[in-house]
Order: sequence, then C-alpha cells, then structure tokens
Amino acid sequence: MGELPTFLSSGERARLFPVLADTSREGRATSIFLACLANVREFADELLSSVGRGIGITSKVSAYTEICFNNSTGKIKFRPDGLIVVETGRSNWSALIESKIGNAELSRDQIESYLKLARENGINAVITISNQHATSSADHPVKIDGKLLGKAALYHWSWMDILTTADLLLTNGRVQDREQKIMLNEFRRFLSHDSTGVKGFDRMPAEWPKLIADLGTGAQITAQSEILTSVVRAWHLELRDLSLILSRQIGVPVSVKLSKQEARHPEERLKNDCTAFCNSHCLSALLMIPEAAVDIEITVDVRSRTLAAGAKLLAPKDRKSTSARLNWLLRQISEVPAQDAYVRVHWPYRGYTQYPLSELRQTLERVTTEHPDSTPMALEVLTVKRTERRFTQVSNFVEDIERLVPNFYGSVGSKLKAWQPPAPGIRPERNESADVSTEGISEDAEEAVAEFSDPPEDEPSKKKFWF
Repeated sequence: MGELPTFLSSGERARLFPVLADTSREGRATSIFLACLANVREFADELLSSVGRGIGITSKVSAYTEICFNNSTGKIKFRPDGLIVVETGRSNWSALIESKIGNAELSRDQIESYLKLARENGINAVITISNQHATSSADHPVKIDGKLLGKAALYHWSWMDILTTADLLLTNGRVQDREQKIMLNEFRRFLSHDSTGVKGFDRMPAEWPKLIADLGTGAQITAQSEILTSVVRAWHLELRDLSLILSRQIGVPVSVKLSKQEARHPEERLKNDCTAFCNSHCLSALLMIPEAAVDIEITVDVRSRTLAAGAKLLAPKDRKSTSARLNWLLRQISEVPAQDAYVRVHWPYRGYTQYPLSELRQTLERVTTEHPDSTPMALEVLTVKRTERRFTQVSNFVEDIERLVPNFYGSVGSKLKAWQPPAPGIRPERNESADVSTEGISEDAEEAVAEFSDPPEDEPSKKKFWF
C-alpha cells in the first residue's frame, strides 16, 4: 500500500468501489475517478499534462481520499475531497482535490482555504472538479484573490473534460493494458449515466435575452457592458463544451482556434470578442478538427437572430473559369440537402456574393455574369438557421447550436477536400534524353546568354546587364 505523505495524519487510498452512503454521489464519483487516475497511466498522463505535470515511465501516481493533515495554522473549516501525489525519482508533486457534482457549485471561501492549506504543507496545486465549465484548466470559473496563487497553482477540470479525455483514449486505442482499458471503460460508462449527475454546459446566462432585446430597440452596446461581458464569457464556455461534444462524436480532439496571446490570457480573448461584437453584433469562432480540410466557422448573428456554420476552401487554381471552380465545389457537396444551405463566392478585392445552393445546382449563369472579368479566389458552403423564439431562450439556444454544428460537420465539413496543385512533371527540355549534368546545364546557360544578348533586328535594343 505504501506510506502516507508526511504531511497527512490519516487518509485512505482512493477506491474503485468505495463503501459510502447512497447519498454520497460526490464522494463516490471522486473516489472512483482518483482510483482510475492512479491506475491507468495514459489517463493520468493526459489529465495531469493539462496542469503542467506530465508523468514519465518511472513516475508513480498515488491518490487518497478522506485526508487529514498533521499541521495547519488556525482552525480548518473545510476538508479537501482528495489528494494526488506524483513521485518521479526523488522529486514529488502533489495536488489537493475538491469536487462537486450535480448542481453544486464551488465556493470561493473553500478554495481559498485549500490554497492556504496547500501553501502551509508544501503542496503544489489545488485542482477543482465540478459541472462548472472553463475554457481551459487554468481558466478557473471562480475568481480568487490573486495573492493566494503564489506557491500553489489553481486549476479546474469539468466532469465533461474528464469524461471526454477517457472517451478519446479508449476510442483511439491509446490504453495498452487490457485490465486498465476495462477499468477506464467502466469509469466512462459510470460518468455518462444520468444518475451520476454529470452534465455539460446547457444554458446561456439570464443576460442573453436582455442583450437581444436591447439590440432590437437600438440600444447602444459598449465593450465594457456587464451584460455583454456575461454573454461573451458564456459563449466561450459553450464553445468549449461544443468542442468536447464534437471530440467525442468524431474521436479526435477538437479545439477553438485562438491566438497564442488569447490562449494564455482568457481575459484578453474576452476583451477582444466583446469589441468584435460591438462592431458586428455577432458571436463567432473557428473550430479546428485534426485532418479536416478546413476549420468550421460558427457565427451567431444576434441582430438577425440566425445561426450559421460554414467552411471555406481556396478555389482550385488549375480551373480557369468561374463555372469550373464552382462545379469543383458542387461535386463535393452533391449529397448535401439544399434546405438552409448557401454558397458564398469570394472575389478578389470585391468581398463575396451569396447564393442558395438549390439555385446553383440549377444554373451557374447568375454567378458567371456577376463578375465576368474575375474568377473566385475562395468558395464557402454554409448552413444558416433562423430559430425564431428559440433563439432568445437560454436553454434552447444552446441545444440548437449543439445540433447545428455537428450536423454541418457530418454532412458537409467532413466531405470537403482542399485543392492541391498537381505534382510537378518533368520539363520537356529536361526529358530522359536531355543532358542534365552540370556540363549540360552550363551549355544551356551559355546559349541563353547569347540569345538574350542578341535581340532580333526589328526589336529595339534593351538595356543590358553586365556581370
């Protein structure tokens, strides 16, 4: 069993089958999770890497519940739900675990108490787990006094983060040991059952219908508006949840495309998107899917109350006419239902024009006569939905987004193929009978110099370059 860490007076190894009261859903879920973390190496490595502590081949992961500490200053009001210890050679890393399940939310006082406890006992981090969502493990859903984040770091996993991690590991066959694979699969089954109390992001904040109403009446919305800030923050959480949903459906990790600055600083991203909304009255994002031809663009136009999912491809350069380039795209989406589907034709220096897919399938004449002196530089296919009253409803809006985007990717995004230039062939003058040795190439160069130096008699002499 091994010894307890020196700073603990008591504690139990996390059990896969904990003996707890029927009412202790939280304690049961935490113990089962920690037992899997300690016994399935790939699972531990994936999750702990998200908090900056990947494990090596020689690392040992231990997990405890019902922990009590030897020493602490002052009276302990709260007790953590668990402890993770990673031993690698002579170095140790540890993290306190605090978890909530169902509708229970994390408490600021409780978290700050654990940060102080961690600091007093040389523990490296506090990790919270709940159904509250965050854009990353470092973006905590509860705002904490920054002075407490010195020696002990604070991280957060949603239960959906944990479930998705387990699902992807199993889907992609990354767990090697048979017994560990069975254990992780049972944990996945346990977490995905309704009775466990795990749920995804399922509603926008109360400010959502208020923002829509204000825009409808022509109210001035500023980037510093508390209503807008609340909505954009919720939009980021919905994007994270949507990424997890798609990850589980496709079997690869889907993520939101962010700049390095925005990925490191969520508040910078929040500020940028609030400013962008004030300019466009739209919420938007790009989802990156490994091996997909293009990113999936999501746009929520609050003023027109429409939802859109789209994908844009560069037009094939080996097709010279507008009709040839459009037919290249139409062949790829020949089985896509025409209802709510549109194609945007992007022109050089002229923006884009948009057409119903049903119209393009019948005739391309309108497009080819639009700009007869130009050819499209990019082609975009999208699905646009107007959801009427559901758009303003905090739960139905989320449901509609989480239905639209996976359906679009399945029917359109996954079918698209990016244009690639053909492989270069052998130049006619350099065929198999040509002399391509250095001497042969030198002779070709000398002949070219002579040709350039002696222009035809009917052509005026041009300025020569002397080497």
